[in-house]
Amino acid sequence: MDCVIYQERTGEREQIDCREQEGGCQAIFDRLAGLEPDEFAWIRMDTPRQDELQRLGSYLKLHPLTIEDAVQAHQRPKQERYGDVTGVAVRTLWFVERTADVETGEVMIILGPSFALTVRHGADDPTVEAARRLSQQPEMASLGPVGVLHAMTDVIVDAYAEAAAQVRAELTELEQCVFSPARDDLTEQIYSLKREVVEFRDAVQPLVPVMQPFATARDDWPRQVVPYFRDVTDHLTRTDTEVRALDDLLASVLDAHLAKVGTWQNDDMRRISAWAAVFAVPTMVAGIYGMNFSHMPELDWRYGYPCALAVMALGAGLLYRAFRRNGWL
Repeated sequence: MDCVIYQERTGEREQIDCREQEGGCQAIFDRLAGLEPDEFAWIRMDTPRQDELQRLGSYLKLHPLTIEDAVQAHQRPKQERYGDVTGVAVRTLWFVERTADVETGEVMIILGPSFALTVRHGADDPTVEAARRLSQQPEMASLGPVGVLHAMTDVIVDAYAEAAAQVRAELTELEQCVFSPARDDLTEQIYSLKREVVEFRDAVQPLVPVMQPFATARDDWPRQVVPYFRDVTDHLTRTDTEVRALDDLLASVLDAHLAKVGTWQNDDMRRISAWAAVFAVPTMVAGIYGMNFSHMPELDWRYGYPCALAVMALGAGLLYRAFRRNGWL
């Protein structure tokens, strides 16, 4: 647990020395009790235990469902309001280049009149960059807890755009491999990347309708924040369009690759059929000679066997030439 107190007028910060005591961080509770009207607290928690969050939730008078959502961390992006408290669930996302995987986490952002509570699950920690941006833009701190929501969503959406660019680069490499002369089976790689894009889409697409209401004026929020949320929503919408395009393009690349694999199989079958036809002529002639007739040409004619061998070679050669001209061999 970590806590920072912000002065809305000056943007100054006060870090609370959080020494763990029995049942939680009493120093934070003591400081929250003494907040001035122009101060707000940003409390950050990383994969907390249920008893820790319940104790803090009881102090902040959070709805039990909000606490449950923050602990479970298996929520679709959504917005919930309980009185003067707003809860926003957002999926964090990053691209792992080594494995070409899209990894996801979750952040629950809870806003009250004088506090912002973020509960993080997953390896990625957007609170560090959000705190840095908030310190560099004192005007955002003057917006109160809503400024924390903007900083968090801005960092997360920027990460979406960066991950989308990396997925696009990975897809471009796959396209080049698919349409190269090499006969490499890329079906598993394409399907794996498509599965990651679906996970990407599930994080981005539901967040769009969640963010859109923030881009309009609300009675309980400062009107100055509307342009900032409108900018975040615009970036999110563009990323959503990009992810949809990646999903469609991956489906087309997979179809093209499967069609190419089918062409390879047809080529192999034609090649096998052509060689079978070439060897059918000597097999047929040799089969006739193998029937042991009482009167065979070679018994009475000196050139019988050479002639039979010549017929085999000539027939096979003519078929081989015909198949080569038709591209079967």
